[in-house]
This record gives sequence, C-alpha cells and structure tokens, in this order.
Amino acid sequence: MDKIEKYKTMEKVLREIEDLKNSETAVIKKIGQIETENMNLNVQGLDKTLSEIYDGIYKNLELVEGLHTSFTETVADFKEKNNITDEMLLEFSENN
Repeated sequence: MDKIEKYKTMEKVLREIEDLKNSETAVIKKIGQIETENMNLNVQGLDKTLSEIYDGIYKNLELVEGLHTSFTETVADFKEKNNITDEMLLEFSENN
C-alpha cells in the first residue's frame, strides 16, 4: 500500500470513528428519552437498568472521543511527514 492509499484508508477509519461517536451519542439521547418517559411510569427496575446502561455508554463515548482526537492527530502527522498534498489526493481520486 503506497502512502496515498494508506492516507485515504486512515481518513476512512477516521470517518468510521466519527460515525461510532455519533452512534454512541444517539444511544445516550435515546436513554434520556426513555428515562423521561419512565418519570411518568415510575418503573424502578427500568430506571436502575437504564442508569447502568447510560454509565457504560458514557464511558464508551469518552473512549471513542479520545480515540478520535488521537487518531486525528495521527492522520495529520502522517500527511505532513509524507508531504501529501491536496493535489496528490485529487489526482489519486481521479485515477481510481
């Protein structure tokens, strides 16, 4: 795999990490919606389990956000160290 292909793959992984971050955020929002509905229902078992799920998902979200930050830096460093320009990327895209 040449450096342009590797960079493009790194960009793809970065987008997938961003998607994962968005998915985790959506789960947290959904839990909040269910918790709000449960205020009317007042089902204790539901409340306890949702709280446990929320805690786990929130920890995962923090990990994914950290991964996103560090991998963003990794991708930028790779681009810089390999002198990858936008023109090179455009040419690569046109040829593939």
